[in-house]
Amino acid sequence: MQMKPLGRTGIKVSQLCLGSMTWGSQNTAEEGFEQIERALDAGINFIDTAEMYPTTPMHAKTVGRTERIIGLWHEDRGRRQDYILATKHSGEGMKHRREGAPISAATIPEAIDDSLRRLQTDYIDLYQFHWPNRGSYMFRKNWTYDPSRQDRAATLQNMEDCLGALQREVDRGRIRAFGLSNESAWGTTQWAEAATRTGGPRVATVQNEYSLMCRLYDTDMAEMSANEDVGLLAFSPLAAGLLTGKYQDGKVPEGSRMDINGDLGGRKTTRAFAAVDAYLDIAQRHGLDPVQMALAWCCTRPFMTSVIFGATTMDQLECALGAADLTLSAEVMADIDTAHRAHPMPY
Repeated sequence: MQMKPLGRTGIKVSQLCLGSMTWGSQNTAEEGFEQIERALDAGINFIDTAEMYPTTPMHAKTVGRTERIIGLWHEDRGRRQDYILATKHSGEGMKHRREGAPISAATIPEAIDDSLRRLQTDYIDLYQFHWPNRGSYMFRKNWTYDPSRQDRAATLQNMEDCLGALQREVDRGRIRAFGLSNESAWGTTQWAEAATRTGGPRVATVQNEYSLMCRLYDTDMAEMSANEDVGLLAFSPLAAGLLTGKYQDGKVPEGSRMDINGDLGGRKTTRAFAAVDAYLDIAQRHGLDPVQMALAWCCTRPFMTSVIFGATTMDQLECALGAADLTLSAEVMADIDTAHRAHPMPY
C-alpha cells in the first residue's frame, strides 16, 4: 500500500482511504468493525467520516451514528493509534446540527466537542469543513453555479476567524491538521493565504468528488494542488456505484444506493450509462475488474493524496483493496483517455 504525504503536515496516509458513510444505515456496527480491521490489515491507515453520516439515507435520528460506531470500535479494540482519522464539520443548511448554522469560529469548538465524544478519542487527525459557507459548484450545481453575489470581504474575514479557532484546537491537541471539502481553486488558495497571514493551520487537503466520470478537478484545482501542496481526497471514485456496472440495463439491486437515493444525487442520466458502458468495455477487453480499474486510475492522478471508497459487503471491500496492487498499462490509460473524450461530463 503506497503512502502519500498529507499536504505539508508530515503525516503520511495510504493511497486508499476507507469511507464510512453507510455505517449505521446500510451497515451495522459489527460490519463497520469488520471493515475497519480488514482495511487496517491490508495496509490502509486512513479512515474518513463526518458528523452528518450516515447518508444512505440521511435522517435526523441517524445523524452522528457513524462517528458513534467508530467510537465503539475504539472502546472495544483500543487501536486508535493505528490509523489516521478524518472527520468533517457540517455547514449552513444542515439542519440536524446546530440548527443549520454556518461554519464559524463559534461553531468549531462545539462541533469538535461533539465529534470527539462520539468518536471516543482525544484527537482528530484531519478536521475538514464539509462545504464552504458561500456555496459550492459540487453535486451537479456546476450547471447553474453563480458566484457573483458572494461577499469577498466577509468570506476572507470568516476564514481568518475560523483559522484562529482551529489554531486554538491545534494548541489544545484536539486536532492535528485542517482540510476542506467541496471547495474551489479560489477558495482553497484563499484559505492557504489566510493561514500565512494569521499563523493558523494551513489547509492540507481538499475532499472533492472525482472519478472517471467526474473530472471537475482536472484543470484549475489540479493547478492549485501542484502549486500549493494541497492534495485531493477523492470521494465517489466509483461514481456512486455506477462504475461497478450494477445499474446497467435498468437494474436497481435491492438495498443499493440507487434503491435508497433514487437518482444518485443527479448522477443517473442516459449519458452516464453510455459512459459506464465504455469503461466496462475497456475493463473487459484488458481482463480487468472495473472497480479495481476505476480506483487504480484515480491513484495515478498527480494531484491525488488518497482515494476514498466505501463498501457495504466484505466482498466489495476485498475487491476494492485489490486496486492497490494494480498497475494500469499504457494501453489501458490510452483507452480511458479516448473514452473520456467521447463521454465528457456525463452528469
